[in-house]
Amino acid sequence: MNQALWYKDAVFYQVYPRAFQDSNGDGHGDLRGLTRRLDYLRDLGVDCVWLMPIYVSPLKDDGYDIADFYNIAETFGTLEDFKALIEAAHQRDIRIIMDLVLNHTSDQHPWFRASRAERDSPYRDYYVWSDTDQKYKDARIIFVDTEPSNWTWDETAGQYYWHRFYASQPDLNYDNPRVQEEMLQVAGFWLELGIDGFRADAVPYLFEREGTSCENLPETHAYLRKLRAFIEDHYPGRILLCEANQWPEDVRPYFGDGDEFHMGFHFPIMPRIYMAIKKGRAQDMVEILRRTPPIPENCQWCIFLRNHDELTLEMVTEQERQWMWENYAPEPRMRLNLGIRRRLAPLLDNDERKIRLAYSLLFTLPGSPILYYGDEIGMGDNIWLDDRNGVRTPMQWEAGAGAGFSEAPIHSLYAPVIDSDLYSPARVNVKSQRADPHSMWNVIRRMIAIRKQHRVFGWGKFEWIDVRNDAVAAFQRTHENETVLAIHNLSGAGQKISSVKKPVSSLTDLLTQKQFVPTNGNLEIELMPYQYLWLK
Repeated sequence: MNQALWYKDAVFYQVYPRAFQDSNGDGHGDLRGLTRRLDYLRDLGVDCVWLMPIYVSPLKDDGYDIADFYNIAETFGTLEDFKALIEAAHQRDIRIIMDLVLNHTSDQHPWFRASRAERDSPYRDYYVWSDTDQKYKDARIIFVDTEPSNWTWDETAGQYYWHRFYASQPDLNYDNPRVQEEMLQVAGFWLELGIDGFRADAVPYLFEREGTSCENLPETHAYLRKLRAFIEDHYPGRILLCEANQWPEDVRPYFGDGDEFHMGFHFPIMPRIYMAIKKGRAQDMVEILRRTPPIPENCQWCIFLRNHDELTLEMVTEQERQWMWENYAPEPRMRLNLGIRRRLAPLLDNDERKIRLAYSLLFTLPGSPILYYGDEIGMGDNIWLDDRNGVRTPMQWEAGAGAGFSEAPIHSLYAPVIDSDLYSPARVNVKSQRADPHSMWNVIRRMIAIRKQHRVFGWGKFEWIDVRNDAVAAFQRTHENETVLAIHNLSGAGQKISSVKKPVSSLTDLLTQKQFVPTNGNLEIELMPYQYLWLK
């Protein structure tokens, strides 16, 4: 096995540390709590944990507004706790990646405070300042719900500063070589502690140029190649995962010639999985994967069903966005920015057949899968919490008021535990699902275990198979001498399929060991509603 390319076979798991496990009873999850739960992640089959921000932050954007790149927020613990977490994870063959926020800092960061205080400060040029708010007018506003402009007037500085996200997150100025160098040092600091790489946040926006959208610029790619070279030279085997919410052809350059990012999130496939299940037809998925360009052999897509943000609808047409809102977010409160603030289980009507089908797609489509904490047990959401906090509630380990997350009094938890009839810890928790061999947790654990036995899922070529039925998504994965045919009934009705593709003597479903024998080279299968097969 090529250890340098470990990420091509890996199953990733996204942890919101504040929500996972509280070790000291203060109502906030922390690093020691996460360390205590590593056996759980190992048992599930997780290879790599992505930790959301644990840096010092005023928390205007849940930690993505960083006030100190070299320290851990007290809530989460200390650098010693972090080293202990890395060591304990590595003992269990679990890798750890963390967020690297390259684009901006908090307005509380000492660099920005110095930058705004005096024009001749060496830090003035760490940020993008202007006497006018009319520059870069072709750049879109990302947080359309809250930000009227990408420029904000600063009374102290007597100028406007540039920000692609919240006004409390001023953008760094990558035209300044000192900023470029500073951020390489930040990366080196954490890699030196032993982490296995970074999920790099919001990378398309590093540079600004007049007359452009200020996204995906050549200068941005040049800097990212510099970052990759720095990691290859000093920390081989560590990875960079790209967060660029763009069309597949626009993400393709972020892989470079295999010399930029190792991995990139495939944002556009995600909403189309939901479209496919709601419409009961494969067409939207087929089209987006057909327009996804090939990537270098040492690169990998990363695919997901949900994460810590809204279910983004930026990479769909306006008509498709309206359709998704009508079907998946009928109440205005469910919508946020250009997306939907709901978790996986509520989106799929808490129907285990649909949820398992979605996971089967996640584990068999091209790319490494990433699970969002709590979705493996079908946790619910709270759309009445602000911003995206409704999908960031405490992990439900067991029944009971604190859900096994914390021993703090309920009113002092960082966020309320879900208390709805369908999704409360009494109904949805790890302990009872681990004990039930037919639970969603055990079904997903088994899928992961089988996926790991067959490298075809991480490495295999991908080809859509025509089974003469629009309600069925069928595709073939081929690697070396192994071929797996994945078949998914996307509809709530039984379906029949037949295929005359390459006659074989028999096919075995990897998940159930059931055999299917073609007659006269023709394979005929009857599928139950939402049934899926992994046929070898």
